[in-house]
Amino acid sequence: MKNVTKKHSPEQTVEYRTNNLTLSTTYSSPSKKGRIIFGKLVPYNQVWRTGANEATTFSTNKNLLIDGELLPAGVYTLWTIPGEKTWKVIFNKKQYEWGVTIVGQKPSRKPEHDALITEVTTVQNFAPAENFTIKFVETQLGVTMIFSWDKVAVPVSITVI
Repeated sequence: MKNVTKKHSPEQTVEYRTNNLTLSTTYSSPSKKGRIIFGKLVPYNQVWRTGANEATTFSTNKNLLIDGELLPAGVYTLWTIPGEKTWKVIFNKKQYEWGVTIVGQKPSRKPEHDALITEVTTVQNFAPAENFTIKFVETQLGVTMIFSWDKVAVPVSITVI
């Protein structure tokens, strides 16, 4: 099953390294394929595995501040709750084999393992992105992790402490 779905949503790993900091994310990258993404394929106000296939992972070797909240060094699964103007971004301490349950296709995330939840205002992409991507961009204040797909970009500000 995993090999079949990964043909359509290939696995991506993105790393950001500077000085002694290493940030990494691994996710599966679905394509738009002419579909309406947010509000339809990915419903608003419901937990999304933030990609396809396995749960997306995020790791940091340093303690971070995300929107002023401490995220200790470690490995997390990354979940989101998309909204029309803002998204909740969830860092969860538990590792899940697959992003959704076999029965009912509900997200595998267990909220009792959430380490941090932040709410981020979305911005409009200049051109629609065909594939879902996650990237890290260096800023004057630290690093921004950006989710991008279709007409939506979601910037998550990260500060190393």
